[in-house]
Parts: sequence; C-alpha cells; structure tokens
Amino acid sequence: MRRFGTQGPVNPKQHYVVPRTAELTEFIKRVKEGRYIVLFAPRQTGKTTFFQRALATLTAEDLTCFPIQLNFEIYVDCDRSEFYEFLTKQIYKEIERVFQRRGETLDEALKHFLDNAQISNHLSMMEFFEQLQRFLKYGENWQKVVLIIDEFDGIPTSALKGFLHAFRHTCVTDTTFQCPHSLGIVGVRSIAQLDYDRSVSPFNIQDDFALPNFTLAQVQELFGQYTTEVGQAFAPEVIETIHKQTGGQPFLVNRFAQILTEEMDIPKTETLTMEHFSDALIQILDERNTNLTHLTTNIRRNPRAESFLMRIVLYEEGVPFTLRNELINELATYGVLTRSIDRMCKIANPIYLHCILQAFKPLVNGLERDYFPEDTDGFQYLTDTGQIQMERLMNNFRDFIARAGFRILQVPETPQEFIGQHLLFAYLDQFVTSINGAMYMEIPTGRGRMDLIILHNQRKYIVETKIWRSDRSYSEGKQQLAAYLSTEGVAEGYYIVFDHREGPEPRTETETIDGLTIRSYVVPVVQERPSEDTAR
Repeated sequence: MRRFGTQGPVNPKQHYVVPRTAELTEFIKRVKEGRYIVLFAPRQTGKTTFFQRALATLTAEDLTCFPIQLNFEIYVDCDRSEFYEFLTKQIYKEIERVFQRRGETLDEALKHFLDNAQISNHLSMMEFFEQLQRFLKYGENWQKVVLIIDEFDGIPTSALKGFLHAFRHTCVTDTTFQCPHSLGIVGVRSIAQLDYDRSVSPFNIQDDFALPNFTLAQVQELFGQYTTEVGQAFAPEVIETIHKQTGGQPFLVNRFAQILTEEMDIPKTETLTMEHFSDALIQILDERNTNLTHLTTNIRRNPRAESFLMRIVLYEEGVPFTLRNELINELATYGVLTRSIDRMCKIANPIYLHCILQAFKPLVNGLERDYFPEDTDGFQYLTDTGQIQMERLMNNFRDFIARAGFRILQVPETPQEFIGQHLLFAYLDQFVTSINGAMYMEIPTGRGRMDLIILHNQRKYIVETKIWRSDRSYSEGKQQLAAYLSTEGVAEGYYIVFDHREGPEPRTETETIDGLTIRSYVVPVVQERPSEDTAR
C-alpha cells in the first residue's frame, strides 16, 4: 500500500503524489525549446520530486533526450579546484547511469573520451560539453543533453561566476548542436542571492520557473488517491481546513495526512473528522519536524525579524512586498513570507504564524500565575456538558490585563506595541492546553487582524484581535468578524481590540450583527510605569 511521503523525493509507486500536470507540461515545453531554466523555492516544497518526474516524463516522450542529473549539495565546503575535480567524476557516473537505464553500454570512443576528460575550470567545462555532443547519437539523430542541477546553492563561491558565464556563452552562441541543449538549476537561493559581491548576475539568460504550493483541488486529489485505495474518507471540511492551515505547503499537507492515516490508529472504517484534525494539529504544533525546525531557525537569524513579522500581521497599513528589501527577500527565500493579492507581505500560512508567535513568546513572562483568580483553573471555565464559557473566559482576560497594570511592560523580550497580542496568545494557549483542546490561527486578510480558533469537544470558538486605530476601524472589524463567523458556521465571536492611546476608553459590549452575536472588548494597554509619587 502506498503512503504519504515527507522524507525526501516521493514517487508514485510508493507514495501518493500530486501530479502537477500543468506545471510538468510547461516545464517540459521549455526544456524542449532549449531554455535555461531556474527553479528556486523554499526547502521541502517538492522541487526534487518535480524535476525527477519531469525528466522521467521527458525521456519517455523523447528518446533523443539525454538527461544528466547533478546535485551540488556535496560541494558546499569545497574550493574551486576540488569542485571541478569531483564534478568531472560525477558527470561520468551520471552518463554511465543513463546508458545502464537504457540497457546499453558506452561505446569505446565515448568511454575513452570520458576516461581522459579533465575539467579544471569553467573554460575546460565548456569545452567538455562541446566535445561530449559529438559522441551522442541516437540512430540518425543527435541526442540533446538536458542538464539538471539540484541544490545549486552548494556551488563554491569561487566557482560561481565562471560556471554561470560558461553556460551563458553556450546559450547565446549560435550553434546547431548546443550542449547542453537545456539547463535546469534548482535551489533555495536565487542567482542574485548567490552573487555575493552584489554585481549584476552573469546569468541574465535565465528563464524563471515558479513551483507553487498545492491548490485546494490538488490537495483534494491527493487525499482522494488514499480514499480510493483504502476506502477511508476525509470529511470535506477537514481537507479545506488542512489546506487553509498549511497554505498548501507540500511537506505540511503530507505530514497532516501521515499523522491522520498512520499514526493516530483511527479505524479505516471511520471518516476523518474535524475532531481528528484537532488532534493532528496539536501533534504538528508540538513536534520537532524538519519543516518547522527550519522555520524557527531561519526567523531567528535576523534580530529584526520579530518586530517586522508582528508588524505585518497586526498593522492594518501593511508592508509592501518587495524582494529588493534584504529582510523581505531573506524571509521570502525561507518560505516565511509571500505576497498577498494586494501586493503586501503576508505570513505564508497560519501554522507558520502560530510557530512564529511561539518562537518569540517568552518561555516565562512572569504573569502566568495571575491569568486566573486564585483557586481556579481552566476546567472551571467549562459547563457541565464540556462547553467553554467563552464570555466568562474573555471577561477574565480583560480583568487580568487591568490587574497586571504596568507589569505587562516588564514582560521580557516582547515589543511593547505587541504586548497585548502576546499575552492574549499566551493566556489562551495555556487555557486550551489545560483542557486538552486545540488552538490554531487564520489569516483572512494577511494583515491587520489575527483570528484565533479554539477547538474543543467538537465545537469551534473564534476570537479576533486587533490594535485600536479609529472608531471606524473598530466598527469595520465587527462586520469583518460577523462575515467570518458566517463562513465558519459559528453563531458567536469575540473581538478584542488593544488600545495603546494615552487616554484609552475601555469598552465591553455585546451586539447582534446579521443574526450573529459579537462580544467586543476595547482593552487599555498601559503606556508607562507610574512614577513613585503617582503610585502613592
């Protein structure tokens, strides 16, 4: 039986695979046209799987295609001479593999050429490929070398420019038998990012190729393969929620499915429901899988990242998305940021946002014991039937902020302008954990608001949080929340607005909008610690 794969490339014989038919067709079209293609995307987005399938499809369609697959990851610590020395050997081995897969052997002339080939720099490499073409015939036709280089980022800096110049020269030279006929460069960082001296890239003939995350239709197709083979169905809401939470990120989609179908011991006769999703989400958010570990490592590289990321989420004005900004470019490279439809920055998916908040949340903020009145715990906010008393829970949060007063300014390593959201997240996170529930996030607009969704006992509770901007913005937020509640099929929602003004106006009010109940709170945030005279 096939399974969902999360470790390295996947293949249709062992794993459920998204076909990416349209992308494959376009990629193969460009290869046949002799283009030099670059495919850069964050790690674990399926790049290696994609180009391996593309080459397999291409060689099945066109027997004159001669694919050479290289991987530069092993060269990351080499100098230029070591790089070219071992590149010669790697190319030789790959050529032998092509012949072996075809059930053929190298003829003596080609073998003699390869045995004596020595690539020592980009010039001898260019000459090598020019001569290689003379030995590659298939019947009456010349074979077309398609060179694909995975993990291109591993190329030594000292070899980069010459390497790219050589292939640029090959591409622009008017020859009948261009070798390689087509070149594919695959990696995480772009050519411009690898050009460390900040000069204009020598590889200006590149044809950029985008490999997007899975669409909802592709996730439905992927899970449908499992249902067809095993008989176990995913509830439609589960598939839609997984796609929303992951943003279609391939590793996370497959990891969700892996947990649900292999690790939770759910009988195959049961449909996978939102209750199962809730348990799988808890596991993903708590585990140290490679994707989320990479995420937290990457966002900690730059000390400016925390304030910048929080500003993107919580400020309605937004931040324009431009790869010319070094920090935005860096975070986009790691897959943390993407561009919204209005050309602003947004966090790539809600799971990443949740992990970002956890990563930057102080392990201990010093106020945990004050979250709830003495002699109370999370279970005292549940009804006899196990429903959360959300109004009481949120009233207590409002009162906690008032009780804490200026002490919220003493929470370590937390920017003051985001302290309210940090504390609300920490407060609800502690509560939800104590009752064995699950909390996740939505990013409906990409900026200016953050919706927290709590799942417990097969019920959904929604809390929206914003920073005070104006009366108009406050009112518009209620309408936005009502619209969101309607799409989620939830009858009531909670709206928390943090007021950082010098003269805040605390409010607590309940309204009915389009038949839905909105409980709103304007929570003042202390601006400074009172002087000793004022304290007296």
